[in-house]
Amino acid sequence: MATRKSVADDLHDESSAAYQRGMAEMHRQLGPMSDAYIERIKRLSPEFAWVNVTFPFGELYTRDVVDMKTRELCTVAALTVQGFSIPELKIHIDAALRSGASRAEIVEIITQMIAYCGFPAATNALLTAEAVFAVHDAPKTKPKPARRTGAKA
Repeated sequence: MATRKSVADDLHDESSAAYQRGMAEMHRQLGPMSDAYIERIKRLSPEFAWVNVTFPFGELYTRDVVDMKTRELCTVAALTVQGFSIPELKIHIDAALRSGASRAEIVEIITQMIAYCGFPAATNALLTAEAVFAVHDAPKTKPKPARRTGAKA
């Protein structure tokens, strides 16, 4: 028996221009983790993944009114104020760094948010930034060369 496609499947065509534009922007901002990130969401809810790709990344982040660094710093501020969006905050602190924001700018934005969200949420954000910075500071490990077997020369 053939499986029947739902209306949502037709509306969420991953080959569409909207989806492709969103994924291209997501790759530009989030780098190599983009595919795994969206696949994880898609396993739980294909529609949620579709909206995540096409709306913020395909529509909002592709506008040219403000630069990407400003957009990412605004996103860091918003997620800091929410106080509970730590996974997303990690992603967007990393994206802010990738967009040219300095660590000092990120810390300053988080510090300014104390006035809007209080010390607990801002402290969580600051500690999240510290963790992201540590990942950036960690030495990149290179794969070890394969061991040769057989007779010695």
